[in-house]
Amino acid sequence: MQQKRNIQIIEWEDLDKRKFYSFGVFMTMTIRATVYPATLIRTRLQVQRGTSLYGGTFDAFFKILRAEGVRGLYRGFMVNTLTLISGQAYITTYELVRKYVSQYSEDNTVKSLVAGGSASLVAQSITVPIDVVSQQLMMQGQGQQLTRFRLNSNAGKSKKVFGQTRNIVAQIFAADGFRGFYRGYVASLLTYIPNSAVWWPFYHFYAEQLSTLAPSDCPHLLLQAIAGPLAAATASTVTNPMDVVRARVQVEGRSSVIETFRQLIREEGCWGMTKGLSARIISSTPTAIVMVVGYETLKKLSLRPELVDSRHW
Repeated sequence: MQQKRNIQIIEWEDLDKRKFYSFGVFMTMTIRATVYPATLIRTRLQVQRGTSLYGGTFDAFFKILRAEGVRGLYRGFMVNTLTLISGQAYITTYELVRKYVSQYSEDNTVKSLVAGGSASLVAQSITVPIDVVSQQLMMQGQGQQLTRFRLNSNAGKSKKVFGQTRNIVAQIFAADGFRGFYRGYVASLLTYIPNSAVWWPFYHFYAEQLSTLAPSDCPHLLLQAIAGPLAAATASTVTNPMDVVRARVQVEGRSSVIETFRQLIREEGCWGMTKGLSARIISSTPTAIVMVVGYETLKKLSLRPELVDSRHW
């Protein structure tokens, strides 16, 4: 009987932090640029009523491409790059909490669940204001009738890089004050904390299960690259209903998560909770592959010099 191989996990204390953060910014930027169009499509699908504008993920893609061009798929991308800050905060929190929890439990599932949830809490506190603005920008063009805020005619002609962003920020602040930038914060926590808490344990679970089935000479990185999308699909399916609610709260300016959920069920039934799921899985699959391969490679490249020869992959 084949002996079970353990996937080696590089912990926080094994890393050269200078290399880790330098490579990490580049990796995060690459991932966001790759999956941003799918994120934009998912947002528009989740906010629309029924199929009033788009019939599905691919229908939305081709309609946006025809009507708005490639630039339409990247509306709000520049302001969204500010989430690089939250990305680094997420990684740091995840690794530090794993290290802290390991003092009380060696169970990898427990460490992954607690660290994943904690990392998402910290990251969302930074990300939500950025998301609120970038989602309003995503909805411009074909989706502008679905949102409360529309760009002024002269905003699009501004020569300033963030001219449109400033226009939307000013409208949000005028309508809702500072609280407007944290609209949907609770819904975001209820979406992304469970998503992150589910993703990491399933990622390690799938990687370990695959390691028992794969040939002994199969690279660990390949197994991890397969485990990532499986974990992402699992987490996306579990948390999608709250993600739909989160998108509507933030874009439509609602204040009640519960009332938004009730209205979704009342108007569109249980199928309403699956809106944008295919786009979410499509976006999460390359994200997971790039993130896992990039993140695991990043950690290997960031190993402290004295540990490099002691690890085998």
